Amino acid sequence: LPTVLSRCLQFNLRPMAPDTVRDHLLRVLGAENVPFDEGSLRLLARAARGSMRDGLSLADQAIAYGGGQLSEGVVRTMLGAVDRGHARALVDALSRRDGAAVLAAVEGLRARGLSAAATLEEMARLLQQMAVEQAVPGALDASDPDSEDGRALSTSLAPDETQLLYSMALHGRGELSLMSDEYGALTMVLLRFLAFPAAGSAPAPTPRAAPLRAPSPPAMAVVKPAPKAVPLPQSPPWDVEAPAALAASVARPVPAPAPAPSPVPAPAAAAAAVAPVAVTQDTALAERWNGVVKALTEQGSIAALVRELAQQAGLTRIDDTQTPPRWLLTVAREPLRQPALSDKLSAALSAHLGTPVALDVQPGQPSDTPALRDAAERNRRQAAAEATIQQDPVVLELMNQFKTARIVPGSIKPI
Repeated sequence: LPTVLSRCLQFNLRPMAPDTVRDHLLRVLGAENVPFDEGSLRLLARAARGSMRDGLSLADQAIAYGGGQLSEGVVRTMLGAVDRGHARALVDALSRRDGAAVLAAVEGLRARGLSAAATLEEMARLLQQMAVEQAVPGALDASDPDSEDGRALSTSLAPDETQLLYSMALHGRGELSLMSDEYGALTMVLLRFLAFPAAGSAPAPTPRAAPLRAPSPPAMAVVKPAPKAVPLPQSPPWDVEAPAALAASVARPVPAPAPAPSPVPAPAAAAAAVAPVAVTQDTALAERWNGVVKALTEQGSIAALVRELAQQAGLTRIDDTQTPPRWLLTVAREPLRQPALSDKLSAALSAHLGTPVALDVQPGQPSDTPALRDAAERNRRQAAAEATIQQDPVVLELMNQFKTARIVPGSIKPI
């Protein structure tokens, strides 16, 4: 209760830095005349995760486990920590796009019985040091022997690749328990990085159909909605005049590039960075694509990035004059325009339609996608729910009776 809290002293305890835990363990072990080495203190300080009490408890357990002394090997075995050398080998193999070396390293972990989760944690720590060295050269702690690996490998990956692999290592730990074989799950987490093209390389070109003429945009009339007590969304986001903010919340916009200084054609890598232009779509094609994507999703025929490609794509045109027919999709996000994803989507689409279909994917900002339609439906249902509550007689009576009463923003959810 506030009356109780007002008579209490409140202490906000924050996690301690690993160096603080290490220094205190150093003093305690010195006073107790317990033999130790520097590596064991470093492992205990990290395993404490900011808690001095946990650090002392782990040190006490390690002393008993090691027969009255602390050594790095004993502490590492007790904690189930993975040696930095395994993480270094995996990052090096991934930077060289050497899939065989990655598989061999994972089998080595399996043979030694080392934890897959601890491997990803040690990789994340190494990648964090690499990112620091890339951003601020020389900023790593020179007294930490592990810093040398971060400096040595900082040039093996581009900064964006380092961030990508770091994110995969962090989030991959949550996927390990989803398989009965944690090393198989670890293999999939690591091979996921190899599915992305290396920095500075362009995806392999794929044959494309001859340019087709875009259909003329349908004539549209702007109708002003009648005023209401609570405004509801009047125009769907796939309308050409839909608010850009709603489209930005679903499809991440790509920043516009600087104007080219000369008419000389840009190389393939630079052309890929050009911001997509808005593309007007035929309503009938958009309706057909939305229905197909919904059916494929409900059937479970597409998942993960392939489903994301289908959701974020807009069907611009269909060329039935070719064999097989070619469907042209417009996608704003460059990572979704990979040939491997479009090939998988093409296979699922062909199986659904019962006839072969070829997909061409072009950059651009589609005005009508399944993702935009889903977002519009969510907004409509949310606005309707808010209107129902705000116009409810009981709610209005309560707010009139209790003058300080208010509806908490964000607390209304559609059923």
